[in-house]
Amino acid sequence: MTVLSPLKVVLASRNVGKLREFSELLPEVHFVPWPAGAPELPETGAFFQDNALQKAEGALAWWLEHGTESVDGVLADDSGLCVDALWGGPGVLSARFAPDLPAYRGKNRRLLAMLPEGADRTARFVCVLAFAPMPGHARGGPFTVSGAVEGELAYTHRGDGGFGYDPIFIPDGHDRTFGELPAELKHTLSHRARACAALLERLGVSR
Repeated sequence: MTVLSPLKVVLASRNVGKLREFSELLPEVHFVPWPAGAPELPETGAFFQDNALQKAEGALAWWLEHGTESVDGVLADDSGLCVDALWGGPGVLSARFAPDLPAYRGKNRRLLAMLPEGADRTARFVCVLAFAPMPGHARGGPFTVSGAVEGELAYTHRGDGGFGYDPIFIPDGHDRTFGELPAELKHTLSHRARACAALLERLGVSR
């Protein structure tokens, strides 16, 4: 299908870091934030794809009933850090890891402390995007695309850029964490950048 830009899309997330990043990665899209009065969206799946689809479909159903403006569709993501030495964890539980620690600096320190001494530090960031088009705006139903970036864990929290686990993840081919790399460079490497490129290709939006 061919979609003319700019798209107007509801972002099914209240994460301000994600809203900022998606706005930078997808300037072709005008994002409508998930309203403060809207419900929390389900994340009960065993895989990133399950959660992304749950959120997109739930947000679409709510918007069709309560949305206050016309949009082309709903975008949801599920993403996380998968650490080989932790059997792929925290994985789909990344956003809910260490709930007793409100700040990611504390979460990052705890995660690093969980690695056994001398353990393999390889890890990857994974992002799955689910796009649910509004009825009449596109053919077919919701679909997913994905992106991943390989790397390894730093030994300490390094840098204040990005958000979440960025300051402890060093992408392959670099010696700085995502928290230290300039945003414009990170946006050529990251899991979200790769998933966003796949999304535009699937939607037929040219850059």
